Amino acid sequence: MKNKKLAHYIKWIATAVTLSGAVLASLNIYPLSAITLNLGAGIFLIWAVLIRERAMITVNAGLLIIYTLGLTIKLLG
Repeated sequence: MKNKKLAHYIKWIATAVTLSGAVLASLNIYPLSAITLNLGAGIFLIWAVLIRERAMITVNAGLLIIYTLGLTIKLLG
């Protein structure tokens, strides 16, 4: 029961962070948008591992890798 309640809060925090990142991206506020979207994917990844949802683990791990690579290339290049 305790993990279920924790997962519930983590999911909604991840949702808020991800939506904030989308707003920043729509306003073309870079790199803050990419950092925020990366943070959202990371929090969603924690949530997915907590609830053992393989599809969500895959999607969010993939997003985390993609956002990190893009951000790294952009900032170093």
